[in-house]
Amino acid sequence: MTMTTLMPFDVDKFLDEALHGANGHASRSPACNVYEDERSYWVQAALPGLHREDIEIVVEDQVLTIKGERKEEASKDKTYFVREFNCGSFVRSFKLPTTADHTKVAATYQDGVLTVELPKREETKPRRITIA
Repeated sequence: MTMTTLMPFDVDKFLDEALHGANGHASRSPACNVYEDERSYWVQAALPGLHREDIEIVVEDQVLTIKGERKEEASKDKTYFVREFNCGSFVRSFKLPTTADHTKVAATYQDGVLTVELPKREETKPRRITIA
């Protein structure tokens, strides 16, 4: 049986890691988990400290895109010695398999983790055939 999985499609993350990964700076792109079960494909993104209204989810041309912006807090009276919380905008994109039902995408955001569910189309789900 052949399994189709979501494949990362994020040039920004690649370039960010190539340019900043070697000197110890964290990437601006959020860490993600992507997996499937019998009924759906799932994408989880670690977005601690963001508000729901700071996150945008778009599905277009078989690509799921998660965008957002982490706003920098005003800190005129602070002197940082280490500052690793990234601020600014981010984008993560994933090419979707043709078996995903793009019309039934659902998302939840709890404890800093965004979870996006992309149900599999009914005709692509495994089904048991009864022998007559």
